Amino acid sequence: MSTTGADADPLAALGSLPGVAESVESVRKAVDRVYGHRIMRRRSNEITSEAALRGARGSAALSGADWALEEVRRRTDFSGDDEARVVGAALRLTAEAGQLLSIWRQSPLRVLARLHLVAAADKGDAVGRPRRDGEPVTETSAAGAAGPLMELPLPDAAEVEGRLDGLSRLIIAGGPAPALVTSAIVHGELLALRPFGSHNGLVARAAERIVLVGSGLDPKSVCPTEVGHAELGRAAYASALEGYVSGTPEGVAAWIAHCGKAVELGARESTAVCEALQRGAA
Repeated sequence: MSTTGADADPLAALGSLPGVAESVESVRKAVDRVYGHRIMRRRSNEITSEAALRGARGSAALSGADWALEEVRRRTDFSGDDEARVVGAALRLTAEAGQLLSIWRQSPLRVLARLHLVAAADKGDAVGRPRRDGEPVTETSAAGAAGPLMELPLPDAAEVEGRLDGLSRLIIAGGPAPALVTSAIVHGELLALRPFGSHNGLVARAAERIVLVGSGLDPKSVCPTEVGHAELGRAAYASALEGYVSGTPEGVAAWIAHCGKAVELGARESTAVCEALQRGAA
């Protein structure tokens, strides 16, 4: 996504792409339905906690660790095999994201570095900073098969630095772009750039969550978009991302719509949780 020389906010301009306005409106209605549920008035903290757990499970599933929800809920040790470490990283990121909301609008690059540090949970020169030329990127899934990110061309370090700087400036400047558009572009850029040596998918989805919550669209973080992405499936995720990376108006619009559908499915998930709690209280 090029931001150079743009007089107007390029994120806001994306709102005029075909189908994007409809996606924005559909997402707003879906989110409003959750927030309008009677259970939300009394037990919103429970919905938030459950959404965090389900969102982490969904993000891990997209990275190859497709565990049952009850297994994620039950486990306390995530240091064993590759899948356990992926799930543990997803859980840590979900918990950390809520602590970084106030920093995001002032220093998004600092937040991204922190997210990678939390995900990697390791000490090393390459952790918590963008990769340099010649440094490898490991985005294989926990199951050992190449993930969808590995099929894309890998930008060099100079392009990563320039595009991250442009994205950061747009976020700090703010603007009238809908939250769905901004979150989708942040998500797509991080997947396309793979700025870190590992865990780029998990970090990108955590950043998407931060934008949706910090923008005020989902202030209580009860619409776990990662659930929607997982439900739509890895093949659809990869296909939509290819459209974004193509840079065509149709491809970018399709990616935003895909992210919008994921938000709607996340909202539907929490609506179902509200309904289940209501039945249990009856």
